[in-house]
Amino acid sequence: MAKIYADQGNLLKAAKIYRYLLKQEPDRQDLIYALSEVEKKITAKDPGDLISLFCEWIDLLFAHNRLKKLKKLQHRLKNDHRET
Repeated sequence: MAKIYADQGNLLKAAKIYRYLLKQEPDRQDLIYALSEVEKKITAKDPGDLISLFCEWIDLLFAHNRLKKLKKLQHRLKNDHRET
């Protein structure tokens, strides 16, 4: 299954499975090699991927902060409405 994930480009899932298998059989050289290859591919990802992920994270952070402010405003408006 790990090889299938790796072949499909789902490297994080493949690495997780290889690590699990290595806990069961730590001396298997084929698993050690396969995990090493998957980890190389993970670290060799295009730096542009990291930049786009960072930009998305920043956008989500701003959206989260705006949502918190809106919830506070909504709470205040509800309280003001109840008082009148």
